Amino acid sequence: MARSLNQVFLMGNLTRDPELRQTPNGHSVCSFSLALNRSYRDANGEWQEATDYVDIVAWGPLGERVSQYLSKGRRCLVQGRLQSRSWEQDDQKRSKVEVLANDVTFLDGRGGTEQGNVSDEADKPTPSKAAKKDVVIEDVSDEPINLDDIPF
Repeated sequence: MARSLNQVFLMGNLTRDPELRQTPNGHSVCSFSLALNRSYRDANGEWQEATDYVDIVAWGPLGERVSQYLSKGRRCLVQGRLQSRSWEQDDQKRSKVEVLANDVTFLDGRGGTEQGNVSDEADKPTPSKAAKKDVVIEDVSDEPINLDDIPF
């Protein structure tokens, strides 16, 4: 029997604040949802925008970190696998496909801003952290290096 591959990578924005819960056994589980934006051309050749919504589940310490550091609107990259589950509710059988997260990478900077786009005065870099000017390297000749010229 051939093996199957079940792996997904999703990058999007959280649609709501993560919800952290505890199982009766004391395990942490965090649920959140991502909005995934995409563009496509319709039958008339016009560009259209569409958004897909995907539910994500993160267990244990990963779920705790997601709950602590992410909030609605923040961007993240989720690596995981698809998982389906079913249950009965109000005498109706329900089912759901969601992503079970193995890793979540936070893509926004502090305070929900893009990396490098800092809006708060307190988050602005101090002069010691300011970007350094580019170093220009002059053309080097092909002469051999004298090891006595190296200061260390």
